[in-house]
Amino acid sequence: MTRDEYAAAWSRLHGGYDLSRASPPVRVWVHTAYGMGNRLVAWRVGPSAVTTAGLIVSVLVPVAVLGSRWGLLLGVLLVLVAAVADGLDGAVAVISGRVSRFGYVYDSVADRVAELAWLVAFWLAGVPGWLVVAAGAVSWLQEYARARATAAGMTEIGVVTVAERPTRVLASLFGLLSGFFVTWGLGLAVAIWALLGLVGLGQIGLTIRRELDR
Repeated sequence: MTRDEYAAAWSRLHGGYDLSRASPPVRVWVHTAYGMGNRLVAWRVGPSAVTTAGLIVSVLVPVAVLGSRWGLLLGVLLVLVAAVADGLDGAVAVISGRVSRFGYVYDSVADRVAELAWLVAFWLAGVPGWLVVAAGAVSWLQEYARARATAAGMTEIGVVTVAERPTRVLASLFGLLSGFFVTWGLGLAVAIWALLGLVGLGQIGLTIRRELDR
């Protein structure tokens, strides 16, 4: 599969989203995932194996932060590895021709469980429980609303909000890294996660109403 063919397949899997309109980091990541995905396919690694590896790594994040202050840095590394795996499982599926409905559902569930693990890590590191719950609630509600709207006839993405999966990854990386130096960095990251989640929820809500009222 050529790079252009992969980009076209990626677009189809994301509701026809035009990759040329994506931000530079997104375009760079899609092309990077193509190269890394090709290598994994050559090694006969399947997409579900990549998803499972990312999930296991994510579940280890709360364990890491319990160890010591240095565990926050280990948590940064684990979240980064999990994020890379999350981007590669889809690439492997497309390149190997193993895209499936089960894989789509498994990947979505794994993403939510991974985010739960990251939020638990923040709670264990000292962030107030109510703030952790708020951050998780708004992000999961956004994903639930999008899933229900898709079932009702909306295109798969609808809109790319400010609180998509990459934003949660960046918030987690920022929080764990800054928390190593100043404890308030942990709470700040979760607060940013929650606030952007509210904005994203509003964005997806307006889009759902516009799309489904046509």
